[in-house]
Amino acid sequence: MNFAFIDSNNVNKAIEGLGWKLDWIRFRIYLKEKYNVSKAYLFIGYIPDNSDLYSSLQEAGFILIFKPTYRKSDGKIKGNVDAELVLQAMREYKNYQQAIIVTGDGDFACLIGYLYKRKKLCCLLAPDSNKCSALLKESAKDKLRVMNNLRNKLEYKKRRAQT
Repeated sequence: MNFAFIDSNNVNKAIEGLGWKLDWIRFRIYLKEKYNVSKAYLFIGYIPDNSDLYSSLQEAGFILIFKPTYRKSDGKIKGNVDAELVLQAMREYKNYQQAIIVTGDGDFACLIGYLYKRKKLCCLLAPDSNKCSALLKESAKDKLRVMNNLRNKLEYKKRRAQT
């Protein structure tokens, strides 16, 4: 039984930087089929207007862990999920065989290194190999996987309305 811990903002920004949009429903299926993920924790900033998005993510099988957000002086919304992701990965440590960490953020290097040394890291799945922190690459070693080449499998395509 493997668990995934996903930094949603890092994934969104990196995938958009590659010029496509992630289909979260297909991504949840991919995690289950490719990595045998039974629980997928998605760490996400909470914005009240996004309740439909949150519902659809939960319906797809994600367990949402919300982080309060705030508006910066430049108008951008900020919500840092790093501590929550690390805390949840350690809370669940005894409940999973291996973890899949989905991020490119170097702040997670200590978690990646810890899991790697204890043979609890299935893989670090970085959304963009070009934007993946060197600290993560070093910590994950042979467990680094990237999403750059998954566009055909995971790109969001508008669904046709059912009649």
